Amino acid sequence: MSSDQVYIFDTTLRDGEQSPGVALSPSAKLAIAEQLARLGVDIIEAGFPQASAGDLDAVRLIADQVREPVIAALARCHPSDIEAAARALESAERPRIHVFIASSAVHMEAKLKMTPDQVLDRVGEMVAKARSYVEDVEFSAEDATRSEPGFLVDLAKLAASMGARTINLPDTVGYTTPEEYRTLVTLIREALDDPKIRLSVHCHDDLGLAVANTLAGIEAGVRQVEVAVNGIGERAGNAALEEVVMAITARKDQFQVQHRIQTRELFRTSQLVSRLCGMMVQPNKAIVGRNAFRHESGIHQDGMLKDRRTYEILTPDDIGVEQTLLVLGKHSGRHALRQRLSELGLSASSEELVRIQNRIKGLAEVKSEINDQDLVAVWQDEVQGVKVEDIDLVAWQVSTGTHMRPTAQVAVRFRGKVREDSAIGDGPVHALFQALSRALDLNGLELASYRLVPVSPGEEGLAAVSVEVSGYGHRAAGYASDVDVLKGSALALTDAMGSLAGRVLPEATGVLGAIVE
Repeated sequence: MSSDQVYIFDTTLRDGEQSPGVALSPSAKLAIAEQLARLGVDIIEAGFPQASAGDLDAVRLIADQVREPVIAALARCHPSDIEAAARALESAERPRIHVFIASSAVHMEAKLKMTPDQVLDRVGEMVAKARSYVEDVEFSAEDATRSEPGFLVDLAKLAASMGARTINLPDTVGYTTPEEYRTLVTLIREALDDPKIRLSVHCHDDLGLAVANTLAGIEAGVRQVEVAVNGIGERAGNAALEEVVMAITARKDQFQVQHRIQTRELFRTSQLVSRLCGMMVQPNKAIVGRNAFRHESGIHQDGMLKDRRTYEILTPDDIGVEQTLLVLGKHSGRHALRQRLSELGLSASSEELVRIQNRIKGLAEVKSEINDQDLVAVWQDEVQGVKVEDIDLVAWQVSTGTHMRPTAQVAVRFRGKVREDSAIGDGPVHALFQALSRALDLNGLELASYRLVPVSPGEEGLAAVSVEVSGYGHRAAGYASDVDVLKGSALALTDAMGSLAGRVLPEATGVLGAIVE
């Protein structure tokens, strides 16, 4: 790669998953990682293996199955963290261990209870330890923008001398400004004076400056940016991948750098992350928001009719927003379906294509227009979705109204047997949750989260439902999309409960709910 290449380090699966209320299963993380690889990101930060067994499993799964990008695992400057990261990355084609420690006075004194000299000693030891496992080591000085600049120089030089290839200067609490950041990056770059060491920035959005600060870092010579899809992450989130990428794409004259992102995959990636994380993209969100390419003002509409360039600096096609509607329905054949998937850059096996066709035919019974967003959502369900092979929702029914408490009846096939039960709830979704819990004999479960995200517009549009259930010391997530919100809820709950039941119920379990032979 040339010196003007900016490497895109995506932290959706690590920092992004730390968004309050988001919990991704390993298979959901894999689905996102595969899409990130299709998008063309250079580095995927797959997780924090020492944080939990689930995170370690997710990193290991991604390292084993996603080949082209570098797969990174986060680790504190602790031996056990680095060892866990190394175990998780054993099968990665291009592994990276990303070690970090806080460097600001407030963090060292209040959180670490360490002196600057102790931090320096720890960094030297732990970077060397990480380097003993992998060639590619990144070092981050947490809260760099509130750290003493001279101390940062010492840390950067030490980490580089012990084998770190990338030095990251995070704006951990979104505190800095573009000019301050340029000054800091320039100081570290000149102090290192080594073109083989890549500088990186990781910006949070607490003051709404994450993207501006990231771009300032690029102007100052940074050649790696740490970003997240839709800008998700701790508190107010991270710099949004799609905003940074399209800024340097649209303003090549200003930034004069290149990237490897396939921009026509941006919208699809945004929708997948939104659906699996249960975080709706705000309508006025830059690049991927619903209103990003809509024009209501008469003056704007007049200009657009005369020349789109009057009010659009980007086109929907640039980010993969299709303008055509599918002419597919219950009578469409598999050949037409495969052709349209191919036009959208999607592939499916013969078995997956059959499932997609059945879903499309079912949608055509209740939805007058099937658009590309619908097809992509169905494809994500059937190809990238989280499947629980030994459970299936056979039937469901909800009764609710002004003068009655919501009641649900369900029948599920689990491990080859159909089980049915009913329950009363505080609302229709709660009634479904209670009925499924009873049918599977999963007493004491908690519905930890429930999220509903629209996929396609209009009264007949698809909605994606993501849920998380907890109990028996485990948590499990479920996902589904449907034009019927309650049906989608029932499918997502079945998905989550089946996953949890598979972990906690023995194979030779006794009677579960009422068994229907």
